[in-house]
Amino acid sequence: MTEPSAHSIWLRPERAGRGPTPTFDRDRIAAAGIALADADGLPAVTMRAVAVALGAGPASLYRYVATRDELLELMIDQVNGEISYAGLGSGHWLDDLLALARQSRSVYLAHPWLLDATATRTPLGPHAVTYLEHALAALADLDVSPRTKLEAIAILNAVVSTLTRAEVIQHLAGQTIPQWQQAQAEYLTQVAMAGHHPHLATALGQPPEAEDSSDSLLARILTRVLTGLLQSDNIGATSVRGRAEAEPPAASPVSTATS
Repeated sequence: MTEPSAHSIWLRPERAGRGPTPTFDRDRIAAAGIALADADGLPAVTMRAVAVALGAGPASLYRYVATRDELLELMIDQVNGEISYAGLGSGHWLDDLLALARQSRSVYLAHPWLLDATATRTPLGPHAVTYLEHALAALADLDVSPRTKLEAIAILNAVVSTLTRAEVIQHLAGQTIPQWQQAQAEYLTQVAMAGHHPHLATALGQPPEAEDSSDSLLARILTRVLTGLLQSDNIGATSVRGRAEAEPPAASPVSTATS
């Protein structure tokens, strides 16, 4: 009986142990897809288009990838390999996570199609696992639960993706993020002046803050989010323990029924 093939492309050998020598490999296929996406966006990446770029027939690619989604997994993982970890090892978890965030942002900006490719999928190829390992290493000495660490890394990635998407969209529209923020502020100020939104008026009545660059905006938001999340884990655990010690134990159903 034939063994079922692994669902993940990363659990399958790149080539079968028998048969003719492969014409291509995963790296070449991914590179061809990346070149198409960089030039014309993600919709340009089809099995046929990649095969043509490689000088082969579309059917030949199915020896290496089963679906277009697997092709995208290869492409995503290859560009994730562009992330550098040379700036890590600062000795402070937040500095290291911000360094990772900046590296992720640079990869998104170099390959804007990556924002769409990862919008509905989060494939964990080898390079993504390497990223995760470095992020966890940055948090190794922090006294929070493993679950909180993984949640913090997921939120970091979501914030980077969201802010970079806004940056890319505004760039395509010929605006910087500060220019877009200024336009929004002008509109909201007019709305607030009508007198129907007092809380908005109070918020806008504060002295304007200095304009953020895209990099400083990313660092400022991530610092607040990550610090709050990773510090509140300890605070929350202490609070729960304190309440448990202060309150008498509730009677169990068994003891109540037999008393």
